[in-house]
Amino acid sequence: MAALTRVIPRLLSYNYSLPKRNGISAKPYFIYLTSIHQLRCKLLQINLFHTSLPLLKEVVEGGLGGDPYRRQVVLGIETSCDDTGAAVVADSGEVLGEALHNQQSVHLRHGGIIPPVAQRLHEQNIEQVVNEALEKAGMTVRDLDAIAATVKPGLSLSLSVGTRYGKNLAVSGKKPFIPIHHMEAHALTVRMVHKAEFPFLVLLASGGHSLLVIAHSLDHWSIIGQTIDDAPGEALDQGARRLKLRNIPECASMSGGQAIEYLATGGNPRAYEFPTPMGKYKDCTFSFSGLKHTLTRLIERLEEEYEVEGGNIIPPIQDVCASFQYAVTKHLVRQTQRAMVYLDVRDLLPSQNKTLVVSGGVACNQYIRAALQKLCDTTGYQLLCPPPKLCTDNGIMIAWNGMERWLAKAGVLHDEEDIAAVDFQAS
Repeated sequence: MAALTRVIPRLLSYNYSLPKRNGISAKPYFIYLTSIHQLRCKLLQINLFHTSLPLLKEVVEGGLGGDPYRRQVVLGIETSCDDTGAAVVADSGEVLGEALHNQQSVHLRHGGIIPPVAQRLHEQNIEQVVNEALEKAGMTVRDLDAIAATVKPGLSLSLSVGTRYGKNLAVSGKKPFIPIHHMEAHALTVRMVHKAEFPFLVLLASGGHSLLVIAHSLDHWSIIGQTIDDAPGEALDQGARRLKLRNIPECASMSGGQAIEYLATGGNPRAYEFPTPMGKYKDCTFSFSGLKHTLTRLIERLEEEYEVEGGNIIPPIQDVCASFQYAVTKHLVRQTQRAMVYLDVRDLLPSQNKTLVVSGGVACNQYIRAALQKLCDTTGYQLLCPPPKLCTDNGIMIAWNGMERWLAKAGVLHDEEDIAAVDFQAS
């Protein structure tokens, strides 16, 4: 300990003059040396008292295995559908930089997502989006620990853009590449903001998916229910188009689901009856095509009753929206409750950690969230949802999923041949 005591005064005199490295102050160098002394006493005592400052920096930062206090950062790239997203996330969960290009206004004019149009917009914007995220983080590719990109599932033309760009960036920058499953990223985003310990139940509800999954661990997932036809977000969006909600000025810039939620607040959810999907089955399967068909028939009847033509809106629009939203919500809640019963019977979740994580674009709907909260209150589950901003597609969730895999050393590719072999998968 005497040798360390002699070194302390000289180190403290240098602490405040050392330059920053990667944005981290050099002030904690004494802490590093204390740790090194405890682990490698002999090495520290050899000649450290007479070591020059540049050499001391080299020993502390690299010669003994790297800086143990340096934060780790991952860049995430998302292009699975119609949003071009990128973000840089630290191992603490801090978002260092983020950028997002949303294509919604373009696709609203087309009445839906046109895959070739989405692909072209991704190609036009991905480099700018990635550079913006890096610039906000104050970093370059050289500062990253790894690069993650969505490779499945999604629209094949959209996925191809992000997968190709992420792989090329990783190879050219000599960085590891982490392929990301889009739905896994949605499920794990909540762990950035809440303490969600494995295992837990996940409800993923979006425009392209509807899944009930047990998250056992980072690499172990069990699907216990999924849709056999349409997804809830798809049903809401298509219902909004058939209701011509874009012709209502305040709804013109909203997505279909947002417009229905907005109008439903002033309507009666019991005004019109909808059937109960999958009522005869004893599993957790979802189906939304029947609800869509019922809504179409209801609109046709009301248009005839009120003699509505062209782009005009049926008078009871708020009641129709409220009733349709209620039907979708009831189906989601009912099947989720079945999943909870299944887990309880099989004892698949510890009684002290009964958690339901809800994510995906549909989780932004506050009416649906409130209904799921009531279910959790009744069943003794804790409901965890990411902030609405993180429920829709974004680069942050991809970066965080990449960070979790980076820290766990799971699915991280270092070899250029392995990276080149990665391909996107639409489903």
